[in-house]
Amino acid sequence: MAVAGPTGPALSREEVDRALARLGAEHEAVESSLLALQDHAGRRLLEGAELTGATRSRWESTELLITQLWVYFDAYTDALEAARELRGRRRWPTSGELSELTDLLRGTAVTLPAGPPQAGMVTLGVAARLSERLSLMELVERMNSWYGQALDVVVIADAVWSALPTRIDLLAAELGRVRSLAHSVGVLPGEHPAGDDLERLTMELAALRSEVISDPLVFWTGAPPGTAPGGRPDTARYDRAERALEDVRREIEAVLDVRQDAERRLMRVRDVLSRADRTLGEARRARMEVLSKIAAYEVPVVSGPPTVLYEQLEMAGEYRRRAAWHRLSPLLESLEQRAEEELLRARESLTAVTAPLAVRAELRGRLDAYKAKAARLGLAEDGLVVERYDVARRMLWSAPCDLVAAEQAVLRYQRAVAGALAPQGSAASGTDGHRGDA
Repeated sequence: MAVAGPTGPALSREEVDRALARLGAEHEAVESSLLALQDHAGRRLLEGAELTGATRSRWESTELLITQLWVYFDAYTDALEAARELRGRRRWPTSGELSELTDLLRGTAVTLPAGPPQAGMVTLGVAARLSERLSLMELVERMNSWYGQALDVVVIADAVWSALPTRIDLLAAELGRVRSLAHSVGVLPGEHPAGDDLERLTMELAALRSEVISDPLVFWTGAPPGTAPGGRPDTARYDRAERALEDVRREIEAVLDVRQDAERRLMRVRDVLSRADRTLGEARRARMEVLSKIAAYEVPVVSGPPTVLYEQLEMAGEYRRRAAWHRLSPLLESLEQRAEEELLRARESLTAVTAPLAVRAELRGRLDAYKAKAARLGLAEDGLVVERYDVARRMLWSAPCDLVAAEQAVLRYQRAVAGALAPQGSAASGTDGHRGDA
């Protein structure tokens, strides 16, 4: 029967074999993990990078942690090999050997430097506790904990470097394309807000890339990668820059549309203003005609050509020649609106000054219509009807024409026709009634 030691009852041969098999499997797993960490792309990048800030501080500690992990792993390997060598001496170990194996496998048989490594501490440096004794189980648990801490730093840095620099480079390339387009349409820093925005974005992307490369750990949000639900690279600054570039790109494309459409729009503005000028000229000629042909009637004054609009049109042409599209765009919008307003004003002026001629034409038409009616009814020889027609006609076809008197003359002619028809209508009614009595 095995003798009980400081760690409790001694293990049996079968228990020793099972413990050695479990520790051997854990040894292989730890070794594979450490080798994977050693070969991890993120670790190699961290070793070769010029780090700053939080990443530099944490990587210095992590490098010491990785070094200490190998020290602990070597101690673990030595202890495991010692246990295997002792177990391999004979098929049926003695009670003393089982007790010794029990101490190796369960007891605090491994002596190591005390505590986790800190920045600036060496393994054999002076500390409050120079060493501590651990069991193989405690040793594995500590290595697992330190491995998780080291792996978090490596994986976070690798994840940030995998996610952000390439996207930043692609956005910078797009920024270069937009800047070239902006220069081609005259959108330059100091001359257009979009040009200033492009300069700020250029500096922001350069600064962002530099910070991501040198201090990737600050661009991580949420929990470490190994926890649920975990975190992710923080792309907030990148996203803001991307949205800002998209806004500038749309503005540049709007200016580009102005350049491509400028000639057509300028020709249209010139055409509208030309039509407004012709309409105003027609209104001025009509006013002179009204003043000479219509008496006692107030005719509105017709204004001259829109001098300010023509000056702005000349300025728009100069902007087009100088490729100042960002200045031409708002000016064209204003010109198009004001040219349409000028054409509408010219048409209203023409309508206002020709209103008396329209009234005279309406009175002439009414007089001719009643004359035709009178002729159909056999009143062409009626003295009063003929007399009043002649009076109204002389007034409407003489110059200057008094519209008020002429309108009254037409009304008198209408009443004369109506009066001449009234007796005939009454006689016809009486005849019909007489015929009805018969």
